[in-house]
This record gives sequence, C-alpha cells and structure tokens, in this order.
Amino acid sequence: MGLFDRFKLTAEAAPSANSDVLASLAPLPSIDSLYPFFGLAHDATREQAMSVPTVARGRGIICSSIASIPIQLRDRSTGETIDPPRVFNTPDPRVPGSATYVWTAEDLLFYGFAYWRITELYADTFRVRSVERIAPDRVTIQTNSLSTEILYYSVDGYAVPNNGVGSLVVFYGNDEGLLNRAGSTIRTGAELERAAAMYAREPMPTMVLKSNGASLPADRISKLLESWGQARRNRSTAFLNADVTLDAVGFDPEKLQLAAARSYISTELARALGIPAYFVDAPTGSSMTYSNATLARQNLLDFSLIPLMTSIEERLSMPDFCPSSQRAKFNLDEYLRGSAFERAQVYEILNRIGAITPDEIRQKEDLLL
Repeated sequence: MGLFDRFKLTAEAAPSANSDVLASLAPLPSIDSLYPFFGLAHDATREQAMSVPTVARGRGIICSSIASIPIQLRDRSTGETIDPPRVFNTPDPRVPGSATYVWTAEDLLFYGFAYWRITELYADTFRVRSVERIAPDRVTIQTNSLSTEILYYSVDGYAVPNNGVGSLVVFYGNDEGLLNRAGSTIRTGAELERAAAMYAREPMPTMVLKSNGASLPADRISKLLESWGQARRNRSTAFLNADVTLDAVGFDPEKLQLAAARSYISTELARALGIPAYFVDAPTGSSMTYSNATLARQNLLDFSLIPLMTSIEERLSMPDFCPSSQRAKFNLDEYLRGSAFERAQVYEILNRIGAITPDEIRQKEDLLL
C-alpha cells in the first residue's frame, strides 16, 4: 500500500456515487441548507424556538394537525382508494404513527429537511417496510466540489448506503427552515422571555445597596443581599439605617415596554410560521368573527399545513414506497368534516341528485348496524 492510498475513501467510508439512488436525495437546492452540514450553527436553536410560547404553540398546532390526518393510497388514473401498507400510517412499528409524523413535520418546519432511515424492506418488491426517524442534527453530507450534488450522507459521523436497508429517506422542505429563515426573530423572542422571567423574579428595577461607612467584607455583603432579597419577597416595605442607602438602576418593565415588544414578536413569529395570528393568540389588526371562525380549519390547511403535507405526500409517492400507478394522499375528509347540520344538508343534495345512496350516507356517518 502506497503512502497516498491511506487517504483514499473506502467503500465503507463513502458509498459509491454511481449507485442507484432510490431512497436518498442527490440535488442540493440551496447553499442556505448547508449551514448545519459544514459545522456552522443554525441562526437559532430548537431549544430557543420552543422557549418562545408563540413558536411552541404554532409548532404544536401545525405538526399535531398533520400527524392526526391518515394517509391513503390512490390509483392515479381512477382515483380509487387503496388500503396502504403499514409503513404509511405506522412507519416505525415501535412507536405510534402519529409520533413519527409529528417529528417529521417539525423537522421540515424547523430545518427544511426530514430524514427516515430504512430498517426493513419487503423481500419480493424491495419497497420500504419500516423506518425510523433520524433527527436532522445527526445527519451530515458530503458534496461535490461545487456543492450542487450530495455524494453521500452520514449519520452520527458514519457514512450510510445510498440505497437499501440503512439508507435514508429524505423529505425536501420548501425553504431552509424556520431556524435559519427567522433565526434572529426567534432569538429576540427568547431574549424577551428571559427578560420577562428576570423581572418576575426581581419585579423592581435593579437595586444597588450602598454602604455609607467602612467597606464590608464579602461574607457580610452576601448575607446583607440575601436578607434583603428574602425580606422583599415577604414584605414590600423596607427599612434602612443610616449606614446603607438604596439606589435604583435601570427601568421597570412598563418603561421598557416589555409587554408591547413581546406582542410584536409574537405577531412576527406567527408570520414566520405561516399560521394565522389568531391561532397562536398573537395580536391581530382585526377581531375574529363567526364567519371566519367557521373557516378556521380551512385557513389553517391552506396557509400552514398544505406545504408540509405536500412534501410528505410526494416523497411517499416515489417508487421505493408504492407502485408508479399509485400515489400517497392525506385523507382530509375527517379533518374538514363540518357540523351535523352542514353534513345533513350536503347529503340531502347528493341523495336528491342520485350521487349517493342512503346506505352510503349511513356508512359515512358510522350508522350501519
């Protein structure tokens, strides 16, 4: 073995770029997506994002809503519904399917990518039978010299194959992810939350106790501050002798307009999440009326859920999950289900024109005996 052979990539260290890639994603759409892969941190961290109530609530609504909607297989030519294999609604048999989809939707929302690792294939079709979700911060990539193509992926620093068991199923998001796209706004919101917590512990402006006599040793100062803090938590009125004076430094929360700043950031983060502000209780310019309250779910679907759902649907419609004659589709019937009165009106019209039978109505309403 020559000296330079030591620096060559082995088959175990780097899978061949010429392999038939079915479960991985080769093109790299944007240099913005490379931040975590090249050792650079995201503009904001997940911990910072989830410490802001607006982001936490928005994430819960968006991701939990997607996870609650079942996935169907449909024939592309006839539109007929087909019972999907287990992997579609329970991707990882060790956990409920909703748990896998919640974290997959969050990864797409926060990072712009989501990853599943294939753990099992069908022996006859070699299609995916089961997977496990892989957190995006565990994944790194090796690109070509132009950073336009991904040569192979690594998980926890170990290269994974480009196809078969152990390879990655890659879900493409629509942008570089919330943590990059709105990182500065998230960091501002996290700082405001910390400021609010600080003023909750110390509701007065920063106070300075000044000794008018001889300099006190460190232990005496520590005991004085401790007794002062304890006394203020029990009683608002204080007494100082002639040896100590009190000075106030800084501003109180009202003068800092802390509440107004937090309201402003809440509205901006609702915009960044792509969710109507009233869903996260962020201040809006208009009040919510009955007419738009009845359309709230449709608005959430149109503006927040569809982009993430489309990314999931199209990836699950690729040949490593189902035949090319079929496609995966979220079943929105239950999610957009109206009130009993509204459904009765629709059924009455459909039955009158002969589009649906009474037995089919009973089946849709679970009224069959």
